[in-house]
This record gives sequence, C-alpha cells and structure tokens, in this order.
Amino acid sequence: MKMVAKKNKINKKNSATKLVWYTAEQTFKKVSKNKVFQQAYKEETARIKLAKQIRELRTTSGLTQRVVAQRAGMPQSVIARVEGGEHGLSLETLSKIATVFGKKVQLV
Repeated sequence: MKMVAKKNKINKKNSATKLVWYTAEQTFKKVSKNKVFQQAYKEETARIKLAKQIRELRTTSGLTQRVVAQRAGMPQSVIARVEGGEHGLSLETLSKIATVFGKKVQLV
C-alpha cells in the first residue's frame, strides 16, 4: 500500500508540471527590466560597436590586421580579438590602435 501512495504522489506531481515556452522577445522584455542586466547590455553593445568601428576604419584604410598590429606594436591576434568584439580591451591597447589611424582616444 505504501508503494501505491508514492506512485500517486509522483503522478500528481508530474501532472501538475506544465512547461511554458517563451519567445526571445518575451524573455528579453522580462530581463531587460533588471538594472544589472541593463548595465551589462549597455556595456556589451558599446564594446561591439567599438569593435565594428575599428574593423571598418581598418578596412576603409586598406590595411590588414597584420599591418595595423605591426604599426601598433602588438601581435595580429590582438587586433583579431578586438575586431571580434568578444573581449574587452584596455585603454592602452585602444590608444595604440587609434594612433595607427591618426586618432586620439577621448573619454567623454
């Protein structure tokens, strides 16, 4: 008789479990209200935007990653990581890359 009772409890528990599916938009809407998420999202989009700007500046200048890296005094892999936007970069690295293009880094 004990086994039947346990089986009934398991069945009740399983039948009460209902999967609810959310779209990406619904999930984003929910988490975007969180202040920590908002800050992280802002930082992530800024890093991706900067990476895109560096890549565009390099390609419009007709330079390869290798040439930019040599002129900045760093390995080509650093330029590739910066342009990939997957990693943050130091102000020093950004400044070296900016110098290659005759630009200056200003904090506003």
